[in-house]
Amino acid sequence: MDPIEKVNVDKDTTFGFMLAAQARGHRVHYCTQDQLYAQVGGRAAVRCAPVEVWHRAHDFFALGPWADATLDSFDSIWMRKDPPVDRDYLHATYLLDHAGPRTLVLNRPTGLRDANEKLYALHFSQFTPETLVTRDAARIRAWLETAPFPLIVKPVDGHGGRGVFLLQRDDRNVPSILETLSEDGRRWIMAQRYLPEAREGDKRILMLDGEPMGAILRVPRSDEHRGNIHVGGTVERTGLTPREREMCAVVGARLRQDGLTFVGLDVIGDHITEINVTSPTGIRELLALDGIDVAAAYVRHCEERVG
Repeated sequence: MDPIEKVNVDKDTTFGFMLAAQARGHRVHYCTQDQLYAQVGGRAAVRCAPVEVWHRAHDFFALGPWADATLDSFDSIWMRKDPPVDRDYLHATYLLDHAGPRTLVLNRPTGLRDANEKLYALHFSQFTPETLVTRDAARIRAWLETAPFPLIVKPVDGHGGRGVFLLQRDDRNVPSILETLSEDGRRWIMAQRYLPEAREGDKRILMLDGEPMGAILRVPRSDEHRGNIHVGGTVERTGLTPREREMCAVVGARLRQDGLTFVGLDVIGDHITEINVTSPTGIRELLALDGIDVAAAYVRHCEERVG
């Protein structure tokens, strides 16, 4: 995970998983991705420390002594490093491939590599808004000129709402925005039809082993088009529509196939906009709003898989 001292104890999903595992009597160890390594003989290992956690404002964790351990000495390993999915993240997944057959790694490293959080949704085009992925800014400008709607553009390797722009045809900033996002054609960007329902909120559906556990609605501020919580979006209680349950059934089958056990679907209106697989958030808000304890269910799922 990312450094534990920086977590928000009230909102952090990884911290919630740790609390739940500890409550069920499990020993929890902590490391950051730079502490993974492979030793002579090809066995993957890690420098880690046992950790205890408490839900309180200060002194909310305590680390035991740091020590080296092979990955196959653990029953399960949770890859919860936040994006970006950069070179270091990619190399960490290669090391996690060598955890051994008895150790459950969630989400599966091959699935993490294959499922770009923007592009993975293209597997389900029947549920996505009109989309264009390109490095060619002129192609997006041509679409914007003829489309009867504005466009949302974002880098395909972006995260947390960073680099997300709303493009209007008469905005003279459009060329500069596209040049910046694409780094003059060196970076892939995604353009999608703007969905007016975004003003009502961006729904995060939390999926466990391909099944929906519940959802929260992230509503943007009046001066924002992004509903991300860390940029000021508020969280409201919500449910699932029949259309969203259909989405979950179709997407869930593919998630199980790809070893993507804990996933967040982002839905606006009747459309999937992103599929978050690296470190989806929202379980603490769902627990507070609906009393659904995804963390406990996640730990029980791990117990059943490990045996």
